[in-house]
Amino acid sequence: MPCSSKDLLSSAERAFMINAAEIDILPGVRGDLDEPLVSGPSSALVPILLSLVERGWIEVCRLVPWSAPDGTLGEQPGPPVPEQDLAAVLADAEKWGYPRSGTWLGCLTLTLTEAGRRIVR
Repeated sequence: MPCSSKDLLSSAERAFMINAAEIDILPGVRGDLDEPLVSGPSSALVPILLSLVERGWIEVCRLVPWSAPDGTLGEQPGPPVPEQDLAAVLADAEKWGYPRSGTWLGCLTLTLTEAGRRIVR
C-alpha cells in the first residue's frame, strides 16, 4: 500500500497542519504538540513551521478585521507574511504566546494552502 504525504509527517508537523486546518492563531499549536516541544522554546518550533511553509502546505498570516454580511465584526486571515520576512517574524518569542490584550487582531495565524488541504484529507 503506498504511503501518502500525510503518513510521512512527524507528530509536530501534524500539529501544525491541524492548526492550519482550524485557522488557529500560532500559540494554539502548543495544545497539539508533544513534550518536549510543548514547554520548550519557540525557537525549536520555527524550523518545523518553516519547513511546512517551504513545502507550500501552510501560510502564516496576520489576522485582520472582517465584517460579516450582517455587519457583525470579526477577524479573518490577511495576506501571507512574505516568506523572506517569515524567519525574522517567527523569531519573536512573543508571537508564540497568546496576546495579553486579549485581542487577536494582528496575531499570526496558520492557514492551509490548496496543496496543504490535499495533505490533511
